[in-house]
Amino acid sequence: MNIDQLYSIYKDNPSVQTDTRKLQRGDLFFALKGPSFNGNQFALKALEIGAAWSVIDEDIPSTDKRLIRVADALATLQELAKYHRSQFSNRKIPFIAITGSNGKTTTKELVSAVLSSHYKTYTTKGNLNNHIGIPLTLLSVREDAEMAVIEMGANHLGEIKDYCSYTLPTHGVITNCGKAHLEGFGSMEGVRKGKGELFDFLRANNGTAFINTDEKYFEDMSKNIAHVIGYGTDKGEVTGVVKTSDPFLELRMKSGMGLSLIQTHLVGQYNLPNVLCALAFGKYFNVPEEKIKKAIEDYFPSNSRSQLIEKDGNQVIMDAYNANPSSMVAAIENFGDLIAENKIVILGAMMELGESSIAEHEALIALLQKYKWNKVILVGGDFGKITHPYIYLKTSEDAKKWFQQAHLKGAHLLIKGSRSMQMEKVLEA
Repeated sequence: MNIDQLYSIYKDNPSVQTDTRKLQRGDLFFALKGPSFNGNQFALKALEIGAAWSVIDEDIPSTDKRLIRVADALATLQELAKYHRSQFSNRKIPFIAITGSNGKTTTKELVSAVLSSHYKTYTTKGNLNNHIGIPLTLLSVREDAEMAVIEMGANHLGEIKDYCSYTLPTHGVITNCGKAHLEGFGSMEGVRKGKGELFDFLRANNGTAFINTDEKYFEDMSKNIAHVIGYGTDKGEVTGVVKTSDPFLELRMKSGMGLSLIQTHLVGQYNLPNVLCALAFGKYFNVPEEKIKKAIEDYFPSNSRSQLIEKDGNQVIMDAYNANPSSMVAAIENFGDLIAENKIVILGAMMELGESSIAEHEALIALLQKYKWNKVILVGGDFGKITHPYIYLKTSEDAKKWFQQAHLKGAHLLIKGSRSMQMEKVLEA
């Protein structure tokens, strides 16, 4: 079956699924494989549940004509996504790609909120930002689309380049290049090269790049791109600064918009560039300013990203979706500057740092010692391999027991850690 024929089937069944547990009647099921699963084993079950078709890449003993045999189910999913994406080329619908070391999901959510206030906008759900999630996001974009916002995650060179080959972004932003996934990228230079693959695509295809002018390295990274839109605290089409962040971030606009103040429900000064980026996109695409302001002020973070949670009379900054040295430093410094009594830090270890892991964890210890805390709890990983004066626990379950037994009242807590540490469990009942 060629891609034209498969696309015809997709047009009749435009909902694509790779997980039988989430399957709805009429879905097009792709049998993907991974280190610990093989979707081909569930292809017939998918049809029984109600899938219209199952795309497989292994021979299955069945005469069911709804089985579509291909050489590689994942490659076919990506090829189908590219074919679907190409259908929008003549209409020149903006496809916006967002990547970066920190803040890309929050930025994606804010940009989407602003654009969807004025345009029919499709966007990445949650953090489905990998080689499976991106094609699924593309295939979720319907014919009534006026905008599409695609988040791209990466932990090694070549990933963003590959995503761009079928996403075909017209606009893009790299939120920042920090110390994330050093094990895969090898170095900070590798991080910039890997994230910069998005700008390489925009440069080669007459695209538009949005850059944070406060990060000087973006000047070189964005050279020779046809169109560059800046945002920051001093330079750019949109500029603004932190008015207050105690605990919620409030911005004072300096230039580029008629707005004066914007109150958010985001915790942390480190969210300033994320908000400014959304403002820049809104202005660039002519979203009315009152809609921009309302979209940002109505946005509430979720999924353990910059959330303020009240728990048993305590104020908890839950920023535990992920962590790397750059985001950890920003969170600690922001919490350290917060005017509050009885401050407690609970940090899970950082992952995927390779040979620099011990040194980066030691650097966090040095930073923590610059501030006055009531308690510091360090959890798991390389925190257990270095000397420090703080409480060390092996798992987030242990940290949860500590929290429950501490019977805290009136405390302010920062909870942060890498995704694999599952630090959100600390607050679970």
